[in-house]
Amino acid sequence: AKVQILEGAAENLGEKAEDLDMREGKVFRKGEPEESIPFEKMVRSKHFRPDGDIVLARGWYEPPTERQDKEFRGNISAAYGFATQAVEVEVDTQTGEVTVLKIAAAHDVGRAINPMAVEGQIHGGVSMGLGYGLYEELVVEEGRVLNPNFADYALPTALDMPEIETIIIETDDPAGPFGAKGMAEPACIPTAPAIANAVYDAVGVRIKDLPITPEKVLKALKEKKESEEEK
Repeated sequence: AKVQILEGAAENLGEKAEDLDMREGKVFRKGEPEESIPFEKMVRSKHFRPDGDIVLARGWYEPPTERQDKEFRGNISAAYGFATQAVEVEVDTQTGEVTVLKIAAAHDVGRAINPMAVEGQIHGGVSMGLGYGLYEELVVEEGRVLNPNFADYALPTALDMPEIETIIIETDDPAGPFGAKGMAEPACIPTAPAIANAVYDAVGVRIKDLPITPEKVLKALKEKKESEEEK
């Protein structure tokens, strides 16, 4: 990318690329920083023309890792994100339907470089967790998938999404890039267990397999009632 930037600036300045330098978002003749071209202007002039090119940069980050030994023990993660979610539900004891009213999601994200993107990631993860918790189930009978398309495989829609309160916890992890941690799977992991706990808190039945369907709730309520009557 540096070579591309210098070559593009050389064309604009009528100079040789080796006679140019770059610093603080600008390209200039060596020893003459007062006459410079901003990166943005140079990149645009290089791109928006018939024979234009795109300035590309490539990079990678390898976090400190403890490699696995011969017994496959080791620390393969550079950072660990912590999370907790609380869910408010409404359970219809006549139909067994569970409606999620609100989810509060608190996540340790290291440093939130882009808080709006982090919040969007949490919302996306919560929607996936909601699907795991209440809707998604691959039905297989005698080796054949019975719900292979979106007409039969239930997923939460925008109408099913509850109010989501996101709480971003920043800890500035030294092992992550700019202090950040990964913020993908952590957002969808706590949602389904939180829904199950909320159902238990609401009606006193513990559903231990997903998804938490109305049929499972009604069966658990029936078993709970029968158990109470036997006492």
